[in-house]
Parts: sequence; C-alpha cells; structure tokens
Amino acid sequence: MQSRRRSTRLRTAYGVALSAVVLAVPACAGAGGGGGGSGETITIATVGNPQMQDIEQLSSEFESEHDISVEFVTLPENELRDQVTQDIATGAGQYDIVTIGTYETPIWAENEWIEPLDEYASEDGYDVDDILTPVRDALSYEDTLYAAPFYGESSFLMYREDLLDEAGLTMPEQPTWEEVAELAAELDEEESGTAGICLRGLPGWGEVLAPLNTIIHTFGGRWYDEDWNAQLTSEETTEAVQFYVDLVREHGQPGAANSGFTECMTAVSQGDAAMWYDATVGASSLEDPNESDAAGRMGYAQAPVQETEHGGWLWAWSLAIPSTSERKDAAWEFISWATSKEYIQLVGEELGWTRVPPGSRASTYEIPEYQEEAGEFAEPTLEAIEGVDVNQPGLHEQPWVGVQYIAIPEFQDLGTRVSQEISAAIAGRQSVTEALDKAQSYAEETAESGGYSG
Repeated sequence: MQSRRRSTRLRTAYGVALSAVVLAVPACAGAGGGGGGSGETITIATVGNPQMQDIEQLSSEFESEHDISVEFVTLPENELRDQVTQDIATGAGQYDIVTIGTYETPIWAENEWIEPLDEYASEDGYDVDDILTPVRDALSYEDTLYAAPFYGESSFLMYREDLLDEAGLTMPEQPTWEEVAELAAELDEEESGTAGICLRGLPGWGEVLAPLNTIIHTFGGRWYDEDWNAQLTSEETTEAVQFYVDLVREHGQPGAANSGFTECMTAVSQGDAAMWYDATVGASSLEDPNESDAAGRMGYAQAPVQETEHGGWLWAWSLAIPSTSERKDAAWEFISWATSKEYIQLVGEELGWTRVPPGSRASTYEIPEYQEEAGEFAEPTLEAIEGVDVNQPGLHEQPWVGVQYIAIPEFQDLGTRVSQEISAAIAGRQSVTEALDKAQSYAEETAESGGYSG
C-alpha cells in the first residue's frame, strides 16, 4: 500500500512538471550520427560530455556488426532532461534510449517510465555481476536493474603532493574533516595566492549540495528522518554545514559562492588551490599535461570522514529504454554493446586508455594498459566507488536511495532552494542558522505537499 501511495505521489509531482515542459520546450530534431545499416534505426538522447562524444565517434563499429543505425540527439544536461520528459509526457516515443543518472533511475522505474533490463541481460549473457555493486544498486529498483551504467564516479580529496612536501605535511590515506581543515590552514598562502582548499559554493542541487551532503552524512546529520520529518536544523546537520561554510570562507578560494566543479578544477590546475574535494572524474583532467600545470604533482586520498567509515558520493550516467520505445530489442542491443567490456577495450585501443569510461565495471581496473595510464587515480577511484552505501550513507536509515540527493521528484526544486540559502551563507549575506531555518521550512513544506510525512 505504501508503494502504491508513493507511486501516486510520483505521478502527481511529475504531472505538473510534465505539463510545464510540454508547453515550454519545442520538439527537437535528431542530430545525425547514424548511417550504414539497412535495418532498424534507433534514436538516443544523450548528454554532451566527452565520453558520449566518444561513443558517437565509435558507433559505426556497432552499426556494421548489428545492421542497426543509431541517431544521436546530444544536448546539455538540463535540456536533455526537458526533452526526455517531454517525450514521455506526450507518449511520442521519439527516443529509444535515454541517458539518465542515478537520481532519475529509481524514480522513473517506480513510475514505469523505463523498462527493466534483467530479462534482456540474462538472455544476452550480459555480465551484470561485473558492474560495480554500489553503481548497480543505485540503478536498480526493487532489486531489478533499470539502467546500464556508461560511466560512474564517487568523490575523493585531490591535493598537491609537492606543496604538502614543501610544508613538511603528510596526507593520511583517509583524513578526517578536522585534519583537512588543519591542512588547509597550513597550506593557505596569502602571498602566493594559493588557497588551502577549493570547495563548491555555487547554488544548485548538483553543485554545492553534492559535497556538502556527504559532509552532512558523515557528521551524523540528515535531511529527513525515517518518517520524513525534516532534520535540517538538527545539531548534527547544523554542525556539518557550519563546518563547511567556515572552512571555505577561512581557507577556500576567493569568490567561493560562485565556484562549481569547473571553477575549482581550473583553480587547482593553475596552482591557485592546494586541495580539492570533488568528483573522482576530475583527476583525469588534473593529470593531463595539456590541460593542467599540476599534472604529475597530484595525490589522492579517500573522501574525508567524521563519524562514518566512508564519506563519498555516487553518480553514474547510464542508458535506459523508455517504455514508449517501439524498438526496445534494438535499443538493448546498443546498450549491451555500449556498456560492455568489449566497448571499454575498443575505446582504449582506438582512442587511448585515459578516455576509457571509468567507474562502471570492476574488470576495467584489471586491464594492464589502463592501470599503467591511469595508475595514480584508478585504484583510489575504484576504492571510493566500492565504499559507497547508497541505501544508508550516513549513521541513520533513510527512506530513499542516494547520497548527494534525495530520490524524489520534488528534490530538484527543494535542493535548488536550499542550495541558494547555503551559497548566501558562504557569501556572508546571512548566517548558517538563518540559512538552515529557511531550509528547514522548505523541507517541511516539501514533505507535507508531497504526501511523504504524516
């Protein structure tokens, strides 16, 4: 009964958003990528990142082997969500494959918007067991896989080994947040302009809240308890947020309230920050001598902790089949190929091993060529992902799956509003107490209006 009530809430919450999207978003034209085959043509909606550009480049290999043509519609992340949501809202069936993340997957699965993949996988001999366990769990609903991971990430602490050595400092393999704060104070150089640490402060549920929510978890805080009572003004949550705001204001980069992933990566690459806590995928850019002055001088430590054993987040861009597709079998053939061990080998051989999609399969980390090319960060990345518990990342049980987000449709709005208050505290426009009082009110309103509490 509880599942049925929640499904009704999901449909209601998305119904409002879907109506808005249908009115606001025009139909898109497919960006050509296919050719070759005389059989079926499938259309994939995907995000415009380097890994997906690589798969479009290599798709001719798939087409020649399967007599299936592939058309790519490549869009920025927010536009991708709008276009895919519109497609489902109208039942148009324009897309046969959609690129979604760990946030959307369980929500869309419960709403019956995407197809379960277990039967396809078992008939195809697809190695589901090779998918990293936390990633597989995050992409499943009621123990059934609904999306196949293309690449995954966690979070860890990236730092300049040479700067620590010069200062006579040592980085623990897994520091506490208190130790990180002490190191940041030692490494903060006003004369040279090198900040002790770079942390996100940019508003957005996928920006400042990503690292901050992991800190809330490891400090023993949470957004809601098991009965959906908001907990954003609890002692533990307040302590975590106050710590984060103090750390970035005292030893972080200038203009932190406007800094996201890209800004922090640039700061570390240019020598403007000594440490950076963020996504594991950032390491490949930092180690690229064509992009980074810090290449060859970086070290990597597991996500800092306070009260928990692990402290990282989890995300995976993944491929799913919309229930509206009329070419589901052909769609699965492409998904099976694009997320296979063979595809990873193909990328390594054709494009280079540092361009291999990370964080999806355990077998990737056993490939000698990959270990050699990505040795500095490959093992820490694997360890970070394998340490994540998406069902209970903190000290308390939670009625949703996820670390840096809450897997309810309302979180996109709630998270954005809360992030704006946190960013304002980082900018010094209000206190942490004032920010969390407002955030608590937003969270209470969401739980009540969404029908989660009571």
